Amino acid sequence: MSTDLPDIEPLLEQLTTRVAALIDAEGRERCTLVGIHQGGAWLARALQQRLGLDTAPGTLDIAFYRDDLSRAGLPGDIQPSRMPLDIDDRVIILVDDILYTGRTIRAALNEIFDYGRPAAVRLVVLLERSGRQLPIAADIAAAPIDLAPRQRVKLRGPDPLHLVIEEASP
Repeated sequence: MSTDLPDIEPLLEQLTTRVAALIDAEGRERCTLVGIHQGGAWLARALQQRLGLDTAPGTLDIAFYRDDLSRAGLPGDIQPSRMPLDIDDRVIILVDDILYTGRTIRAALNEIFDYGRPAAVRLVVLLERSGRQLPIAADIAAAPIDLAPRQRVKLRGPDPLHLVIEEASP
């Protein structure tokens, strides 16, 4: 299966337009961007700049919230999470690069609720592929992508952002 990767710029334009509409609907003062380390954090920063938001987005490193921690161990590149001081009653716009199984998002939700009780969490992703293992859906996805079973798509960056396909080891 040959997969043509979409260009990043049109995807970012689409996300920016749709997130701007979401922020307008929810109320600009209520919304907070939060990106999941690493690709989601890059995307959240790009959205913040394109939308002209004054506040830098929060970031989450979900390493300690993963459900495979006992099997896989800790990754070597753990980053500190950085969240706003008060997320109670705010609309968290959770940003990630690729939505696949849903397990990363589940871990991110667990961490978010350790910081407080948001009014809502809206999920924004660059790409969405089939293979969900948990009942999690994006509120905004720039594009779907179909891959062969052994392929993974990764966002590289931060400057410039670009997509690559990796082959999973047997």
